[in-house]
Amino acid sequence: MINWKEIDTILLDMDGTLLDLHFDNFFWQELIPEKYAEKHHLSLEQSQKYLNPLFKNHEGTLNWYCLDFWSQKLDLNILALKNEIADKIAIRPFTCTFLEKLNQSQRRIVLVTNAHHHSLNLKMEKTQLLRFFHQVISSHSIGFPKENKQFWNKLQRIETFHNEHTLLIDDSINVLDAAKNHGIKYLLAIKSPDSQKAVRTIANYDSIADLGELIPVC
Repeated sequence: MINWKEIDTILLDMDGTLLDLHFDNFFWQELIPEKYAEKHHLSLEQSQKYLNPLFKNHEGTLNWYCLDFWSQKLDLNILALKNEIADKIAIRPFTCTFLEKLNQSQRRIVLVTNAHHHSLNLKMEKTQLLRFFHQVISSHSIGFPKENKQFWNKLQRIETFHNEHTLLIDDSINVLDAAKNHGIKYLLAIKSPDSQKAVRTIANYDSIADLGELIPVC
């Protein structure tokens, strides 16, 4: 599946790859509709009817990942609400063991995430994963989300990685598509980013359930 002898740079997604996506799904799909309903004196059904198309409209854009944007748009303190349920932030199985082994291999390990800086800082503080990375890059610093080809163009100027010697692991098919179009040779999808949802079937990319599958071979 992967010729590890060729890999010198590992690009790792955060939510759904290193961390359980259940935190984010619960936050946006359950907590925010409830809080918006309370704030604006709506029923939960009315809240969801308003929010669902609004979310869909911004999906895949930098706004979708921006806590400041949603705080203003919804008149809610998004960061404060995330802090309220921070106990739900969870590291996915085998993440730390995998990162420890990568560090021993002398490869360059870079976290590339769409998470807003506020959310990124909260999760790094909660999980203590920051120590494993040579570099941490948020799409908000780049100016484009990972789904956009411009993200990869600008990232490569910052990191100067070689496409043919780079592996990206991500749970988003749209992100993997963008990285593939950029020319990154090794791409790996996560089949079960949310521990509370069914395992997905991934058609176009090699895929794993969790990072534990890579530990014996990386």
